[in-house]
Amino acid sequence: MFLFLSKLLPLFIYPLGLSCLLMVLALFMLWKHPRWTGAVISCALVILLLGSSRGVAQGLVRSLESQNVPQDELPNAAAIVVLGGGTKPALPPRPWVDVGEAGDRILYGSLLYRQKKAPWLILSGGRVNWQGGGDPESQDMAKIAEVMGVPSSAILQDPTSLNTYENAVNVRKILQEQKIQGPILLVTSALHTPRSLLIFKRQGMNVIPAPTDFLMIPTEINQAQTTWQGVLLSWIPDTLSLHQTTQALKEYLGLAVYRLRGWL
Repeated sequence: MFLFLSKLLPLFIYPLGLSCLLMVLALFMLWKHPRWTGAVISCALVILLLGSSRGVAQGLVRSLESQNVPQDELPNAAAIVVLGGGTKPALPPRPWVDVGEAGDRILYGSLLYRQKKAPWLILSGGRVNWQGGGDPESQDMAKIAEVMGVPSSAILQDPTSLNTYENAVNVRKILQEQKIQGPILLVTSALHTPRSLLIFKRQGMNVIPAPTDFLMIPTEINQAQTTWQGVLLSWIPDTLSLHQTTQALKEYLGLAVYRLRGWL
């Protein structure tokens, strides 16, 4: 139930859901409080405009992604841990496993293994049945890793975790069962790294962040802001910016909820 509520309730806090909720409220207010209807609609419009502007999205995303950027080459470790969230199951008409926006995770984790950064590749991620089903993400990621040259004998899987907290708990059990000692390289999206890093450390693991899937590249942003066209476009609403703003708010909300639950 916690998993379902954690997916449902935040939808009414994110810009799109909150704007829709306010618009529905405005419809009901037309009958009894028509004078306040305009104010409610205005609030919904402001929220939607700000949430879908590139400037707001860039600020929120960069505040998270810039926290754990490696300054030097990643060191060798005892294991590489890749968190799920970037693959889609091989359900018809897909011919094979698909990678989504965060598919960089398994690609980068496999690359780090090929670079001999660690002798083990631990893949953590299950699959929620009411979100389409299919094989656990750990299995899908394992297929991709093997195609990239990672031997199956070097792959360990956690096929049951459904959130970041369960990722950390299950990975810790795998490390203990396999008697793997030493630091681990934690591979996940840069936006997700601050929260996952705190959770894994809370479980007592020595974690080295290895972020990937960066949404905001400083050089691209700086170049876009050198012209008036780029500055103007950065404040014009678009769906990509709305999506990125929502992703960043999801992480901040996750940090707050996980802290309240004592998981950080």
